[in-house]
Amino acid sequence: MNVKYFTKIMRGTSFKRLGMVIEEAHEKTGKNRVGLFFDIMSCFFKYGAGYMDYKIFEFYNMNASERSTYMTRVKNKKFIEMENDPEYTYLFEKKNIFDEKFKDFIHRDFIDLEKATKEEVKEFVKDKKEVVAKPSTGECGHGIEIVKIKDFKNFDKFYDYIKQEDKNFGVLEEKIIQHPKLSELYPDSVNCFRMVTLVHEGVPHVLYAVLKTGNNGNFVDNLESGGYACHFDLEKGRICGPAHTSDQQLCEVHPVTNVKFEGFEVPYVKEAMELTKKAALVVPQVKYVGWDVCIMKDGPAIIEGNVYAAYDFPQLPDRSQHKEGLLKKLEDIGIKL
Repeated sequence: MNVKYFTKIMRGTSFKRLGMVIEEAHEKTGKNRVGLFFDIMSCFFKYGAGYMDYKIFEFYNMNASERSTYMTRVKNKKFIEMENDPEYTYLFEKKNIFDEKFKDFIHRDFIDLEKATKEEVKEFVKDKKEVVAKPSTGECGHGIEIVKIKDFKNFDKFYDYIKQEDKNFGVLEEKIIQHPKLSELYPDSVNCFRMVTLVHEGVPHVLYAVLKTGNNGNFVDNLESGGYACHFDLEKGRICGPAHTSDQQLCEVHPVTNVKFEGFEVPYVKEAMELTKKAALVVPQVKYVGWDVCIMKDGPAIIEGNVYAAYDFPQLPDRSQHKEGLLKKLEDIGIKL
């Protein structure tokens, strides 16, 4: 491992949080704390696993063979640097630029606030009751607002609001109406897939998908906002286990709707896979992308693309005794990290 990179990581290490990870692993396994400390250090040097990787993937319950199949913090960083040219990542990071570049895949109307005139914005909203306003950049749904036109005395007031400098809105989008089936799971957010693609030797592959859903009245489906992430069987088109929370808790049913997660079927899964594989070829310099994909009444649509595809989602532990990480999926298509 690069000594400079190791030193950088160690400087950013929270020894308090490291101690909490050791204590949690000790309580769950009964293993000696000193032994756990050295095991965590060993996993860092052998597998590039930080102490949070050790915790969330439950490395303390794995043998060396199982651990070696996991995508970890260091390996994921290395892989992103290998596959995604930083000169082109702005096409995904700027919401207005992304919508224009992938307009054939997002299946909704939008307007670029950095380019549009006031009259063009007025024309855009004239037949809409509400719009989704997104900051130019950002992640985890931060700063996104559903803006209702009726809440403003007139268009000028609305325009002044969306142009506030502190809002940093870069694009207005038509609101997505998800498929009724997804609303059965949770009606207040657009419950979408995180579907990750990799283009290898010119061929796009879908590595994995998880289904995310909101909670607690929130209109975003991120774990950071109290939502859930569910392992998803792409072949069978259904959730294949309990839901995960941001603090590694498992949940059998959605607390708002009482719908059971495991076995919940989603329509248009194959179509969603084909849509992301086509989108994956649009920017050949960026090969490894995590797409947020919604399912609407007539089929799938892409919400956004992420050049830092979350490696933790598909590797979160469930009740299965079979422990196999994302690296095995890469090996299956001919990539060895």
